[in-house]
Amino acid sequence: QVQLVESGGGLVQAGESLRLSCAASGSIFSIRSMGWSRQAPGKQRELVAFITSGGSTNYADSVKGRFTISRDNAKNTVYLQMNTLKPEDTAVYYCNAGVIPSTSRLENTYWGQGTQVTVSS
Repeated sequence: QVQLVESGGGLVQAGESLRLSCAASGSIFSIRSMGWSRQAPGKQRELVAFITSGGSTNYADSVKGRFTISRDNAKNTVYLQMNTLKPEDTAVYYCNAGVIPSTSRLENTYWGQGTQVTVSS
C-alpha cells in the first residue's frame, strides 16, 4: 500500500508565499514523475506542475515564474514553492506520483487527499 500525504496549505494574502509538501510512504520500489494539480470550486482539476525522476520540470502557463516544483528522492517527497500568490490560485491542491510498488512492480498513479490554499485579495 502506498500513501501520499500533503501539508502546507493555508490562508494567505495576495502577494505572499506558501510551500506545499507531499510525502509518499509505504511499499515503494521507485517513484517516477511527481506532480501537483489543483481544483477550484466549480472548475475542473488542472495540472499545475510535474517533475520527472531525472529532475525535468513542466509548469502550467498560469504559474510559470511564480511556482517552483522540486523533489527530495531520499525522502520520497515533492514540494511546491508558491510565490506571489494571486486570488485565482485559490483551490484544493493535490499531489500525485507514479509509483512502482515493491509488491507488484507495476507502475500506478497515487493521489494525496488534497490541501486547501486560499488567497485573499
